[in-house]
Amino acid sequence: MNDSFFYIPIYLLSAIIFFLIILFNWLGFKFKKWQLEKHPGKVPENLGSVEGSMLGAMALLLGFTFSIAISKFETRRQITIDESNEIGTALLRSDMYPDSVRNPLRADFKEYIETRISYYAVGDHEEKIKEELAKAREVSDRIWKRVALQAQIPGNIAVTAQMIPAVNDMIDIVTTRDASRISRVPRLVLFVLLGLVLISSFVLGSDYNGKKRNRVLIFSYALAMTLTLDLITELDRPRAGLINLHAIEQKMIDLRELVK
Repeated sequence: MNDSFFYIPIYLLSAIIFFLIILFNWLGFKFKKWQLEKHPGKVPENLGSVEGSMLGAMALLLGFTFSIAISKFETRRQITIDESNEIGTALLRSDMYPDSVRNPLRADFKEYIETRISYYAVGDHEEKIKEELAKAREVSDRIWKRVALQAQIPGNIAVTAQMIPAVNDMIDIVTTRDASRISRVPRLVLFVLLGLVLISSFVLGSDYNGKKRNRVLIFSYALAMTLTLDLITELDRPRAGLINLHAIEQKMIDLRELVK
């Protein structure tokens, strides 16, 4: 496994994790059965204390990881709202200029808004994200140069005092938003968590006393752990899953109405 393991489609990742949990439980069952057959009087039949410790450690890490994931999701949501507000503020303040300056500025803002909409719409395709960031940088540089040029005119002091900070904030938040995108739950934490889930499944499977296995319990455990890990992955990848920022991104799309 490498870092790309957690970047495969979420539905496929869930299926793989479910299969692995079932597989490790079966391996644990086979291992305990082999021990009982080979050393019937030497193998302990009750691993309750080990199971309890393992499940406790796993529950602690699950809670810790979920807390990180939800925190990062909320941060991304808030930054998206903030960016929409800052673009809208800069766009509205451009109306303070005369038409000879206002019209080219609004055309640039219209193009800029489209690049920011596309930034989210391309999903998790890293190359396309970089392309949209480059486009946004090019357009924002153009907007900044227009505003900076107007700042040199003495009669625009009042307008400049309001427009320069707005455009600066609009440009800066692009970096902030992209940093929040790439700031995910540490992969080491996810791998350790997955490892604990699989080891716990193995230990539960090895708690075999010669009677028939409870398949309902096994599949219920596998399903519960898969859904929990899926939830963490969904929160960590809000562009790809059922838990996403589509509704919040609509705030950015609504900006199109301001530049019609």
